[in-house]
Amino acid sequence: MSGTVLASARTSEQKLGLIGWIEGRPQTAFGLFLSLHFVVWTALPALLYANLPMDVIEALIYGREWQLGYDKLPPLPWWLVEIAHRAFGVDAAYYGLAQAAVIAAFAAVWATARPLVGTTGALVAVLIIDGMHYFQSTAVQFNHNVVELPFWALAGYAFHAALKRGRIAHWLLLGLAIGGALWAKYFIVMLAIPYALFLLFDRDARRALATPGPWIALAFALAVIAPHLVWLFQNDFSPLTYAAERAAPPKSWFGHISNPAIFVGGQVFFLLPSLLIAAAMLWPRSAARQEVSADLFDRRIVTLIAFGPGVIMMAFTALSGRGTVAMWGYPLWLYLGLWIVLTARVLLDRARLIRVVASWGAVFAILVVAFITDNTVLPLVDHHRHAALYPGQQIAAELTLRFRTATGKPLRYVIASMKDGGNIAHYSPDRPRVLIDGDPRRAPWIDLNDLRAKGAVVVWTGEEPPYVFNPEQIPVQFAAIAADAEVGAPLTLPMRWGPGEIHVGWAILKPR
Repeated sequence: MSGTVLASARTSEQKLGLIGWIEGRPQTAFGLFLSLHFVVWTALPALLYANLPMDVIEALIYGREWQLGYDKLPPLPWWLVEIAHRAFGVDAAYYGLAQAAVIAAFAAVWATARPLVGTTGALVAVLIIDGMHYFQSTAVQFNHNVVELPFWALAGYAFHAALKRGRIAHWLLLGLAIGGALWAKYFIVMLAIPYALFLLFDRDARRALATPGPWIALAFALAVIAPHLVWLFQNDFSPLTYAAERAAPPKSWFGHISNPAIFVGGQVFFLLPSLLIAAAMLWPRSAARQEVSADLFDRRIVTLIAFGPGVIMMAFTALSGRGTVAMWGYPLWLYLGLWIVLTARVLLDRARLIRVVASWGAVFAILVVAFITDNTVLPLVDHHRHAALYPGQQIAAELTLRFRTATGKPLRYVIASMKDGGNIAHYSPDRPRVLIDGDPRRAPWIDLNDLRAKGAVVVWTGEEPPYVFNPEQIPVQFAAIAADAEVGAPLTLPMRWGPGEIHVGWAILKPR
């Protein structure tokens, strides 16, 4: 009898081992996860990307100009890249910046989940969503999709906390999150609409409308975004033209069906690894239930922040029929893991937690291997011109030297496409400014008189046939600015890795 009791005690201790350690040291457990995520996904692109990806190159063109708005998107991500450039001056800083945004979003999800499902449940909730490539392999490129993650996650935390506790501080935090999210990307409307509808139609949430909290949040959000709103009015909301081009209108009534179906299908596909991790928690089924602190109101809030933005996005696509971009799904599923853990209420014993961690580890390893393969093996066989293998540094060095030799002056301006000009602007020691596409409307901060006074290099590149490329003639789009530029002998440079080469046409607009 005593042996049976002793064996039972040992079994209980074993079951509580991992669980007990996580519950006893929640910050340590979560911190280890965040550290691993940050180190791996910062180191991989730093080691494997021979050239900065296009999104970062674009950010370096725009960010240095410190404008309140630009012709494509809000300025916050581009400002942050410029700050990282000035603070660290190495390319790895941009990859670290991307992962800082991801782990900040995870921290907000963790903070929301922990009071509702406990430390172990909160960890599982984050492990589930980390199965999506949005937070791993594609998040290495710091862009507007990545920078909106912490704001959306913070909005979820603040919305739940404000409705449950009613503190003004949480309503202010919600206003800050929504205002900051608009500086990151205009997609924030897909989050603001379901939150507003929930306040109007949920019986418990509606009571908050009789308090100052929601109105303070709205006022604070407007105050945060006011400078950019003024800029939008002054510039005829020009960035919305870019957004409209990305979401093309339907060609027929069938677009109202096909476009939302394509978007939903893409999101389901991207969610499969996360659902696999969740399945490790749910199977095998057990009658034992996990004790949670959430009441029915908590569950409705979590359901809203987990699915509300996605539902609004799908409704918008169905009603408008406009096309979508799969990557718009980046912030939509941040709270899916919490919803699964909260709804399932499965007892997270040691064996079940080990299965979850093992499943997450397998997904994590597969994404790492896929990333390494995509950047080492595939360039040898697919003949696709990967932006990370573009010879930007060599082009910049060659053309900077040619300009200095011809003029005896440093290179201050480049007239080129975003890709060609951005690479030269970043990798040239002179760090010239870029007249994007030779169009002053795309770079109104460029003083054309100063450009002509200091000179510029005009650059255009060509691909292999069937693409048209004439290295001896300045492209039409650049001729209006640099018709009298002197064309030089074309360059041919190999890609940084694998087969393929880049043909470069160039000309020098000498200082006047």
